[in-house]
Amino acid sequence: MKYNNEIHKRRTFAIISHPDAGKTTLTEKFLLFGGAIQTAGAVKSNKIKKHATSDFMEIERQRGISVATSVMSFEYKNILINLLDTPGHKDFAEDTYRTLTAVDSVILVVDSVNGVEDQTRRLMEVCRMRDTPVIVFINKMDRDGKNRFDLLEEIENELKISLHPMTWPINSGKDFKGVYNLHDKNLLLFTANTKAADDDVVQISDLSLPLLDEKVGEKDASILREDAELIEGVYGELPVNNYLSGKVAPVFFGSAINNFGVKEMLDTFIRIAPIPRPRPTSARDIAPTEDKFSGFIFKIHANLDPKHRDRIAFLRVCSGRFERNKYFHHVRLDKDVRFSNPYTFMARDKDVIEEAFAGDVVGLFDTGNFKIGDTLTEGDNFFFTGIPSFSPEIFKEVINKDPMKTKQLEKGLLQLTDEGVAQLFTQFGGNKKIIGCVGDLQFEVIQYRLLQEYGASCEFRAMPYYKACWITSADPKKLDDFTRFKSNNIATDKDGHLVYLAQSEWFLNTERSNNPDIEFHFTSEIHKEAV
Repeated sequence: MKYNNEIHKRRTFAIISHPDAGKTTLTEKFLLFGGAIQTAGAVKSNKIKKHATSDFMEIERQRGISVATSVMSFEYKNILINLLDTPGHKDFAEDTYRTLTAVDSVILVVDSVNGVEDQTRRLMEVCRMRDTPVIVFINKMDRDGKNRFDLLEEIENELKISLHPMTWPINSGKDFKGVYNLHDKNLLLFTANTKAADDDVVQISDLSLPLLDEKVGEKDASILREDAELIEGVYGELPVNNYLSGKVAPVFFGSAINNFGVKEMLDTFIRIAPIPRPRPTSARDIAPTEDKFSGFIFKIHANLDPKHRDRIAFLRVCSGRFERNKYFHHVRLDKDVRFSNPYTFMARDKDVIEEAFAGDVVGLFDTGNFKIGDTLTEGDNFFFTGIPSFSPEIFKEVINKDPMKTKQLEKGLLQLTDEGVAQLFTQFGGNKKIIGCVGDLQFEVIQYRLLQEYGASCEFRAMPYYKACWITSADPKKLDDFTRFKSNNIATDKDGHLVYLAQSEWFLNTERSNNPDIEFHFTSEIHKEAV
């Protein structure tokens, strides 16, 4: 219990959304409030030389999208916030899914113009699996978008979550005049092309006051009074416990690019967001207040600095105190390891830290000891559960274009697939390498990084597979027979587990009904045991 104060100071959350909803822009504004950066960079536009702080890979800058989760820590009003900015593009969904296992709450960004999009649905499904508390930020209110009531209804129906408005917009698009904070009873006025400042906040404790008409005009004032009365009648006070259990999501309206409505959300976030929570392990649930240190690796990034060929493993601290230069037990390898330069992150900038507590995300230099899902403890032998590996949807064979660089290619493939962006399969009884990904863009990123970071050039040949299923059986002989008969469709993953590559849904269903003794799994719990 001695670390209670440190635990109560920490909030760890991820920002998720469909691509282009304004996630990275919102991240920049949070950092601005925390004093972590002085100017926010635009993600797109060639004219702007300053890139977004959280997009640090060359390919991210070229394309104006995020392709890797970035980790940033900053302080705001004496609260230490660990923020994980995730890629929105569906091709990088797996990185995002795993990031969600390392956070305690989520901010979901919805574009007011496009409403709920495909990727938003998939991400919310993962949040619901874990009952993760969600705050919704409806962005781009300064553009002509959907009606605010229609938006709320669409989000509730599509994402199957109850909403609770905390701020309410006055018009949208070119007529957007600001938002009224239903909780703090104040009005934040919007002026196009200017950043929100403290002078724009007007305290209006009672909406019937004539000051409101003066500020926004009679017509908009009467609409706001009606809306506010309706909302307060329907929703009342925010039930914080329902938010913490993932049943209700507070909603904020604003414009991230104009830094408008963001501060109100951040203030509410530090007031209601959960402190680090207990985590499930193979032995028991680990409470953050336990004295002994424990944590797990949820992300690995190779070549964060291409000049130094460094690999960084991202560790989420779950309990106790992590200390620099102290030996900790690596459960899968059953050996003790220590770290002389553990880092805390500000996207690509790193600071060496002496200690970290539950909720913190620490970067560890990795010489190849870590895989995603690995657990570090202070001597105990358990591992954290619930870190999934999903069945890929696109499969391509790796063709080496330069036989002189075979070693570099193999090393690059191993290291990049260790990051978890793609899965590497080796054909059973052969050495054909097959990469499985969730989306096509990942192949481009892998090809680009293999060339830039390892000097290995390759191309990919599409394979006619529909899904990869991990196969297990209580009867080893049945499993043996199946792998022998179906050897053309059998591969092994990086850990040596058997995988059946199905050509189509029909083939998969046929094999499942013909082989009742064999179990087909569409997700594998990562590294459940030492292999």
